[in-house]
Amino acid sequence: MMNQEQEEFQYHSTDLDLAGEGEGEWSIRCKDVHKRLGGVPVLNGLNVAIPDHKITVVLGPSGTGKSVLIKHVIGLMFPDAGDVVVHGQSVPSLTMPQLLALRQKIGVLFQDGALFGSMSVFDNVAFPLRQHTDTSEAQIAKIVSERLSDVGLADAMDDLPSQLSGGMRKRAGFARALVMEPDIVIFDEPDSGLDPVRTALLCDLIQEMHSLHGGTYVVVTHNIASARQIGQYIALLWRGRIVEAGDAERMFSSDNPFVHQFLSGSAEGPLTMD
Repeated sequence: MMNQEQEEFQYHSTDLDLAGEGEGEWSIRCKDVHKRLGGVPVLNGLNVAIPDHKITVVLGPSGTGKSVLIKHVIGLMFPDAGDVVVHGQSVPSLTMPQLLALRQKIGVLFQDGALFGSMSVFDNVAFPLRQHTDTSEAQIAKIVSERLSDVGLADAMDDLPSQLSGGMRKRAGFARALVMEPDIVIFDEPDSGLDPVRTALLCDLIQEMHSLHGGTYVVVTHNIASARQIGQYIALLWRGRIVEAGDAERMFSSDNPFVHQFLSGSAEGPLTMD
């Protein structure tokens, strides 16, 4: 059981005055979002705003609702209560054609790359263009080649995913996430399954691509080293709510006991094995 003092500090920065924020300042805003799965609360009054044109890291221990948050942003799940606003549009209120149009502006890199095993790397990256646009094959070849060159896979475009290492599959998934020139790119545990060196290299690539293409990047992870390397804005998620959010420098110097414990990786503090 948590004592009263813990309950007070856990979510002291959660109640953001999102209604007063300008639409141009935030790409994504979640307002008092509640979601139950199997009767268990996963998002429990979530309030968070993701700033435009920055790399935001959503950090949290496993099982805190990070992947469920992603699914709400791209409209694969809808809240039981509250609202999710992406570029000024309320996702739960969109019609299916509007939702599909919104998704085309969002690139997602899933944990395993989510590549089609029977398609070459080139065809995997080309798939969104062929599926959602009337771009000519000549133009598709140009765009796909550029994106694969961006991520260092120009020589692997004819390979099947089974021929790639884990890190290469991540990079191929990254190229596919970028191919539609999205306004928002979401990374779901991009460092999952990678050793520390390849994780650092992937983080370098994320920073490089953000500098090159711009947009809003949202990296969802529990890896503190990744957050420290690439995070410009950090939101700490625990038990379905945001404990605290802010610029990386402020977050890593926070005196909030939970934030300090998690970001320092300390055994001392309110977070336990429970």
